[in-house]
Amino acid sequence: MSSGIRAEVRVESPADCPVARVSGEADAASYSITKSVDPTDPDVVTEEFVLGARADPDDLDVDPSLDDVFSYGSKAVYRFERDLGRGCACECIERFDCPVIDLHAEDGALHLVFHAPDMETLQGAMGALRERYPDLDVQRLLRSREGETDEEKLVFVDRSRLTDRQREVLETAHGMGYFDHPKRANAGEVADELDITTSTLTEHLSAAQRKLLGAILDG
Repeated sequence: MSSGIRAEVRVESPADCPVARVSGEADAASYSITKSVDPTDPDVVTEEFVLGARADPDDLDVDPSLDDVFSYGSKAVYRFERDLGRGCACECIERFDCPVIDLHAEDGALHLVFHAPDMETLQGAMGALRERYPDLDVQRLLRSREGETDEEKLVFVDRSRLTDRQREVLETAHGMGYFDHPKRANAGEVADELDITTSTLTEHLSAAQRKLLGAILDG
């Protein structure tokens, strides 16, 4: 039984993604995003996507240029070519042998879903994404437990249950090594970094951990 991890992430306004930029400019969702590589020219990728509202490609300030290839009434399919290996969000994930299984854009943000076979691979992919997109938002992580087959026994973690401040405190503490063994930073050092008191830090950490552990242990 696999113990892999399903990750759902959001990249806000990625400048290197034409699909996301079109979504933002046209104020419409982009979905059914597909790509192919011509074996005679493997350095070039062709991408297509459906835009939820028709738009004249000449009116969209995106690079590379788009071709209007099909119409579904109020919706349209657009195509463009790009260089392979430019390091976009999808390629950051694919470098770790994790195909992107779901991809769409809305309000200029790119939403990606992929499966990582283990925590080490997940951390590598997340690290590559966060290095390129510092505002990366990990929206959901779903992990299956070894030896259990019922879907009800999947572990679901929804970070939206945390307040912005709780997330900031938790991420800062984690990044500074507060949860490492041995610790690389103590509570006072983390509190100083956040410019809060130690007691306030403890309150935020306790509240955040209660929410996360509740989702894992009670879910």
